[in-house]
Amino acid sequence: MNKKIFWWLSGPGALFLVTFLFVPLITIVIFSFWRTESYTMIADWNLDNYIRLLTGKTYLTFLMRSIVTASVVSLVSLIISWPIAFYIARYGGKYKIILLLLTSAPFLTGEVLRVTALQQILGPLGLINMTLNNFGIEPIEMFMYSKTASGIGLTYIWLPFMVLAIYLSLLNFDFDLLEVAKVNGAKPWSAFWEITWPLNKIGTAIGIVLVFIPTLASSITSKFLGGSNGALYGNILTHQFGSTGTWALGSAMGVVLFFVSIIILVIVWKLVGDLRRSGISIKGGARL
Repeated sequence: MNKKIFWWLSGPGALFLVTFLFVPLITIVIFSFWRTESYTMIADWNLDNYIRLLTGKTYLTFLMRSIVTASVVSLVSLIISWPIAFYIARYGGKYKIILLLLTSAPFLTGEVLRVTALQQILGPLGLINMTLNNFGIEPIEMFMYSKTASGIGLTYIWLPFMVLAIYLSLLNFDFDLLEVAKVNGAKPWSAFWEITWPLNKIGTAIGIVLVFIPTLASSITSKFLGGSNGALYGNILTHQFGSTGTWALGSAMGVVLFFVSIIILVIVWKLVGDLRRSGISIKGGARL
């Protein structure tokens, strides 16, 4: 391809990424080494913000809570998504795209509206607890502004990403391999663990990343559904850029969150690399 044509085609996209992605990231990193005084950023270079984050029990608690929540949400999404994606890919036929779009139906509305709808189901005056109250049963407290409610909401919101990643992986999977395994005496569960799962681990890993990282930085869902009991690291970060006006500390929190996300990406990348090097060979030498 001619170099001029290449730059004409790639230039606008590269300029957009540099302007609206890399420059803001660099700015946030710079601000994280400054300090805030009376809602004013002061270029006083120091490590105080990072020392405060790494030694403060409150910040570490919220960071660990976010990591645990993101892990649980990713695991639950994985367990729910595999049967859905498998059914659509194998039995969806000409309705595959329609069925896949139905799993993404919640995205036809804004996140705030979706979370508000969940409040009407899980909240103190929500559908579940009102129904229990009509039968003289005490409300289920774990559904009322708690970590459980926050986790349910986050799973509901990011589940379609996991389904999509696994589904796209299964599109290239030869389901005849399962029939061969069945003929040779393998039970459905054994065939899944020994054939389907190993050949689709990459799609699963991508799905985990697509769920884990946005959950890690979540603030809206945990604010509306979790309340003070289900608040996550993202809520504290948002607070720094809002009422407290401590932008320098908030920037440092953003950098920490960014590096945690990078660590997760590196782990997944190494996992995928190990899978490729191990090379699962099935049906004429086909490799993962």
